[in-house]
Amino acid sequence: MTVNLRVRAGAMGLVTALTLTWTAGPAAAHQEWFVTDPDAYPLDFGALLRPAVLVGVILVVVAALVWRAVAARLPVPELGAIKPARRLGALVPWVPRLLAAHLGISLLVLAFDRAVLDPGIHVPDGLGGTLLLLPQAVVGALLIAGVLVRMAAVAVILSGPVAVVLHGPQVLATLAVLVGIAGFLLVLPPRLKDGGRTQIDLAALRRATLALKLGAGITLISLAVVEKLANPDMARAMLDQVPVLNLLTPFGVNADAFAVFAGSVELLFGLLVISSALPQVVALVAAVPFTATLALFGGTELLGHLPVYGVLLALLVLGSREDTSRVLSGLRPPDGAGRERVGKTMTPA
Repeated sequence: MTVNLRVRAGAMGLVTALTLTWTAGPAAAHQEWFVTDPDAYPLDFGALLRPAVLVGVILVVVAALVWRAVAARLPVPELGAIKPARRLGALVPWVPRLLAAHLGISLLVLAFDRAVLDPGIHVPDGLGGTLLLLPQAVVGALLIAGVLVRMAAVAVILSGPVAVVLHGPQVLATLAVLVGIAGFLLVLPPRLKDGGRTQIDLAALRRATLALKLGAGITLISLAVVEKLANPDMARAMLDQVPVLNLLTPFGVNADAFAVFAGSVELLFGLLVISSALPQVVALVAAVPFTATLALFGGTELLGHLPVYGVLLALLVLGSREDTSRVLSGLRPPDGAGRERVGKTMTPA
């Protein structure tokens, strides 16, 4: 790629990012997609100092540290004894293609639904609003097609900090996972000439997965804080609106206590994704709450969580091989046995 082409790609990405973020209203994510009048529930960071929340956070941090310590003593991959799990290793060269498809489909379908980046952020009706959605639709189409993926990734990455400046840190709950996937694709884009497979260098994979883990983890942690731990009124309103969400009602757990419990669990998932120790187990366990609510909330939930599903699928696949699993988690073999060679290139299967 020539210097001029790089400049043009960067400029186009910047224009697209500015268009997407400047026209979007205050971010509304996940719980805010469904609760009535989400603007009526401002954040209360003082709520984070409640004894129950502090105890929950401490237990979550301890659990994450114990999880990583235990993972260091278990076989890698952890589900290697299960035959279908072993076969997932053949999909490793396809991970960039899978991530690009998940992100691209989400952006494109959201554009057709007149939403910007998130199911809760809509543009005005009419031609003007439709034109504002064109950059997002183009980025989504490029990612799906596997064409100019790096340029599309730059547009998504630039939308993150611009959105935070324009709308505040709450948008991290929506955009961090998108930026994380885009960061991965910037380092390891799918190769169209190989049918979408990518020849993966382990050193590059380490950089790419760092962006992926941080993006998804920050989204989960932000959701735990923004919608539950630092917003008990919104959490209570959501549980009043959909009481079946409180799975602990039969045990006498009220809405406030369940919101703290749910927020702590979401916080734990965020830390475990960032750690990526035992990535296959993390992916499968985290997928349970993200899929269980589909029956309640339908297509909006599926579309909004599609990038998260892509990240969990990537963790599951990359965790199915010893070399990629250790790169993902940063855990080393005991006594240096079988230590992967950084810089080794994996030929597509």
